[in-house]
Amino acid sequence: MGTKPKAAREQRARAERLGFRVDEQTKALIERAAQLERRKLTDFCVTTLAEAARRTIAEHETLVLSERDRRAFFEALMNPPEPNDRLRRAFAEHKRRVTS
Repeated sequence: MGTKPKAAREQRARAERLGFRVDEQTKALIERAAQLERRKLTDFCVTTLAEAARRTIAEHETLVLSERDRRAFFEALMNPPEPNDRLRRAFAEHKRRVTS
Protein backbone atom coordinates (compact mmCIF):
# COMPACT_ATOMS: atom_id res chain seq x y z
CA MET A 1 0.00 0.00 0.00
CA GLY A 2 1.10 3.65 -0.14
CA THR A 3 2.00 4.15 3.52
CA LYS A 4 5.57 4.69 4.71
CA PRO A 5 6.99 2.49 7.46
CA LYS A 6 6.70 3.95 10.97
CA ALA A 7 10.49 4.29 11.32
CA ALA A 8 10.70 6.37 8.13
CA ARG A 9 7.89 8.68 9.32
CA GLU A 10 9.53 9.16 12.73
CA GLN A 11 12.94 9.81 11.16
CA ARG A 12 11.43 12.46 8.88
CA ALA A 13 9.47 14.00 11.76
CA ARG A 14 12.65 14.26 13.84
CA ALA A 15 14.85 15.86 11.20
CA GLU A 16 15.96 18.74 13.44
CA ARG A 17 18.70 18.30 16.01
CA LEU A 18 18.91 19.78 19.49
CA GLY A 19 22.10 19.12 21.42
CA PHE A 20 23.12 20.03 24.95
CA ARG A 21 25.38 18.78 27.73
CA VAL A 22 24.33 17.77 31.22
CA ASP A 23 26.29 16.77 34.30
CA GLU A 24 26.65 13.11 35.28
CA GLN A 25 23.98 13.24 38.00
CA THR A 26 21.41 14.82 35.70
CA LYS A 27 22.09 12.25 32.99
CA ALA A 28 21.71 9.39 35.48
CA LEU A 29 18.45 10.90 36.75
CA ILE A 30 17.03 11.21 33.22
CA GLU A 31 18.16 7.70 32.28
CA ARG A 32 16.52 6.28 35.40
CA ALA A 33 13.23 8.06 34.65
CA ALA A 34 13.28 6.76 31.06
CA GLN A 35 13.94 3.22 32.34
CA LEU A 36 11.04 3.45 34.79
CA GLU A 37 8.71 4.38 31.94
CA ARG A 38 10.28 1.69 29.72
CA ARG A 39 11.10 4.21 27.02
CA LYS A 40 14.19 4.96 25.00
CA LEU A 41 16.23 7.85 26.36
CA THR A 42 15.75 10.02 23.28
CA ASP A 43 11.99 9.41 23.18
CA PHE A 44 11.69 10.20 26.90
CA CYS A 45 13.72 13.41 26.55
CA VAL A 46 11.87 14.67 23.47
CA THR A 47 8.44 13.94 24.94
CA THR A 48 9.28 15.43 28.34
CA LEU A 49 10.80 18.59 26.83
CA ALA A 50 7.83 19.07 24.51
CA GLU A 51 5.39 18.70 27.42
CA ALA A 52 7.36 21.21 29.50
CA ALA A 53 7.45 23.64 26.57
CA ARG A 54 3.68 23.38 26.09
CA ARG A 55 3.09 24.02 29.82
CA THR A 56 5.44 27.01 29.81
CA ILE A 57 3.76 28.54 26.77
CA ALA A 58 0.30 27.98 28.24
CA GLU A 59 1.33 29.60 31.53
CA HIS A 60 2.59 32.67 29.68
CA GLU A 61 -0.35 32.92 27.29
CA THR A 62 -3.12 32.36 29.83
CA LEU A 63 -4.51 35.26 31.78
CA VAL A 64 -6.26 34.46 35.05
CA LEU A 65 -8.46 37.24 36.37
CA SER A 66 -9.88 37.68 39.82
CA GLU A 67 -13.67 37.75 40.04
CA ARG A 68 -13.58 41.54 40.43
CA ASP A 69 -11.31 41.98 37.40
CA ARG A 70 -13.42 39.56 35.34
CA ARG A 71 -16.55 41.59 36.10
CA ALA A 72 -14.80 44.88 35.25
CA PHE A 73 -13.51 43.43 31.96
CA PHE A 74 -16.91 42.02 31.02
CA GLU A 75 -18.62 45.30 31.93
CA ALA A 76 -16.19 47.28 29.76
CA LEU A 77 -16.85 44.92 26.85
CA MET A 78 -20.62 45.06 27.19
CA ASN A 79 -20.88 48.77 28.05
CA PRO A 80 -17.77 50.51 26.75
CA PRO A 81 -17.27 54.05 28.05
CA GLU A 82 -17.41 57.00 25.66
CA PRO A 83 -13.98 57.93 24.31
CA ASN A 84 -12.36 60.82 26.17
CA ASP A 85 -10.25 63.58 24.59
CA ARG A 86 -7.02 61.69 25.06
CA LEU A 87 -8.38 58.62 23.26
CA ARG A 88 -9.79 60.76 20.42
CA ARG A 89 -6.37 62.41 19.97
CA ALA A 90 -4.68 59.00 19.95
CA PHE A 91 -7.06 57.74 17.24
CA ALA A 92 -6.52 60.90 15.21
CA GLU A 93 -2.74 60.52 15.50
CA HIS A 94 -2.96 56.86 14.52
CA LYS A 95 -5.12 57.69 11.52
CA ARG A 96 -2.69 60.44 10.48
CA ARG A 97 0.32 58.10 10.69
CA VAL A 98 -1.29 55.05 9.09
CA THR A 99 -3.10 56.72 6.21
CA SER A 100 -0.35 59.20 5.31
